[in-house]
Amino acid sequence: MAPQHTGTGDTRHPFFLGLLALATVGFGALLLGFWQPIFWAIVLGILFLPVKNRLERRLPGKPSLVAALTVVLIFFTVLVPALLVASAVASEAALLLERIQAGEFDPGVILEWVQNLIPPITEWAARFGINLNEWQDKLSGAALKGSQFIASLALTAGQNVARFVVMFFLMLYVLFFVVRDGEVVLGHAEQAMPLTDSLERRLGQKFAEVARATLKGTVIVGIVQGALGGIIFAILGIQGAVFWGCVMVIMSVVPAIGPGLVWFPAALVLLATGSVTKGLVLIAYGVLVIGLVDNLLRPLLVGRDTKMPDYLVLLSTLGGLAMFGITGFVLGPVVAALFLTVWQMFEAESQAAKQSTEDVG
Repeated sequence: MAPQHTGTGDTRHPFFLGLLALATVGFGALLLGFWQPIFWAIVLGILFLPVKNRLERRLPGKPSLVAALTVVLIFFTVLVPALLVASAVASEAALLLERIQAGEFDPGVILEWVQNLIPPITEWAARFGINLNEWQDKLSGAALKGSQFIASLALTAGQNVARFVVMFFLMLYVLFFVVRDGEVVLGHAEQAMPLTDSLERRLGQKFAEVARATLKGTVIVGIVQGALGGIIFAILGIQGAVFWGCVMVIMSVVPAIGPGLVWFPAALVLLATGSVTKGLVLIAYGVLVIGLVDNLLRPLLVGRDTKMPDYLVLLSTLGGLAMFGITGFVLGPVVAALFLTVWQMFEAESQAAKQSTEDVG
């Protein structure tokens, strides 16, 4: 006689929970090598959710057609321009490397110009044990090493063209299903979460507020500042305008100074090499146009949404870039937003429980 099953059938049973965890970890390991295209598919699907909703109202009952049209729209409005910019950045980075190696571009000229402009500064710096000539060599060496690092990244990207193509089309494929079935999958995930409906709603709403405000306040502002910086660089005839514009996008996460870390040294190089008018124009443009974008555009985009502190945005972005590459520019702040949201809710629940205990006492 076969032994009878005497289990309770409870999905909270330790054995079932262990099996659930093991299956989840195993499935995650299978997808680990493809996490970046999946991540970007989810990000683009969320960003274009309003577009999808509008198409659904015009084409009711045709989810596959709506998803396909949304993917086509994303491809031509976001992905094609991004690919063109990436191609321009790679080629300009290679040209910049050639110029630095040929000695055509030497950031050390800035210190030489300062020394000639203010002769006593050399003697003044020596009193503090600073040798400006040594710093000039160090600055030139740092620029060469930085350019070599950029070149290595470009070389690595060139060697992985086949992998990039596969990942790109995989992202488009996943994006179709994210747009078509994303809300259904999210609904199943919410049902499976061991939280009350009210807590799930609060968690989702709070996380959406923080993540949306942070991304709008960093990514969009950074792109605008980088675009404005790249435009003025191109107008002034500075080589590598697209490349330096992208660098300004990343630098925009640094509070207060941000893109100034790029355009101000460029202005000094122009002044040091005799292009006084161009240098003064770049300084004026940087202060009055690029610098004011943060103060004018950020409040308009963020509005009343909750925003992370600037230092947390900076640290999470730099940490994301270090850990995940360019994907970390978005993923870092998103992870930080989730961290902040969970701890804020935990703090609120703890205070409520403490107040309730005090009221009963």
